[in-house]
Formats: sequence, structure tokens, C-alpha cells
Amino acid sequence: MEGGIHEALKPVSWLAGRWTTKEGKGIYPNINDFQYHEELEFSCIGQPMFNYMSKSSNPETQAPMHQERGFLRIKPGTNELAFMVGHNFGLTSLEEGKFDPDKKEIVLETVNVTRMSFAKPPHVKKFKRIIRLVDEDTLEITLHMETDATPLTEHLKAVYKKIEV
Repeated sequence: MEGGIHEALKPVSWLAGRWTTKEGKGIYPNINDFQYHEELEFSCIGQPMFNYMSKSSNPETQAPMHQERGFLRIKPGTNELAFMVGHNFGLTSLEEGKFDPDKKEIVLETVNVTRMSFAKPPHVKKFKRIIRLVDEDTLEITLHMETDATPLTEHLKAVYKKIEV
């Protein structure tokens, strides 16, 4: 382990730290477009995974919007990743995928979704998440979402600046 990052995480060590949006935009059929502010954190406590935290808020009123907690785990010695996420609206998702070391890009897709019994419809069925390092301190994340009412469609896109290593 070097500098707090587990050896297995070295290929995606660029994720480590706290990130905040420069701009975040939400779009989706049947809802009004919206802006959001978001802070993300990927931290390692010595295991071959990142602990993940995300919280978003309304950029004008600062009212809380969405929160996620989870773990981004790497299969040591491979470019395979699993992202286990709990969402504050009563959903858990398991996304799996790969990273491309040349593009500094991670692509994850849902393999399992569970939700609390009283979650409001429409129900989320799938996510596709693309995490890309634009430059040393700029991250771009695009999230596509499928519900039982809408096919897989881009929902969120944000550009983040690293604020803390």
C-alpha cells in the first residue's frame, strides 16, 4: 500500500479524493431539466476498494437532493470493477464493468437492482455510469437510467474539480 491507496487500486488511483461540481445538469423525459451541485469522495482505508460518498443539492437554495453511499471494488490484477451503491430514495444497485487505462475511463452497468417495498414509481431498472478523467483535476460523470416507464436514457452529466486529495 502506497500513500493510503491499496496496490490493487493503482490503475484507478486518479479517483482518490474529494470532487465538487463545476456544473451538473439533469435531464429526463417527463421532468423539467435541472441543475445540481454535487460533492463526491472516493477514499481508501487500505482495502482493495474505494469507499464512496456522494451528496447533491440545489445550487440556488442549497436544499439537499440525492445521496449515495457505497464501495467501488476492483478485482485485483484485472481491469474489472464492481460498484455497490445505496441511494437515499430506497434503492440499492450493483453495477459492474471495466476501466480503460488508456482513456482513463470507467464504464459500469447495472447487474442487480433492489428497492424498498414502498418506493415510488416509476421504478429504476438499470443504470449505465461512465466516469472519465478529463485531466489531472477534472472528472466527468454521465449517468444513464432506465425505469419501467422509460428506456435507458441519459439522465445526469456533471464535470467535477478535485478539491482535496
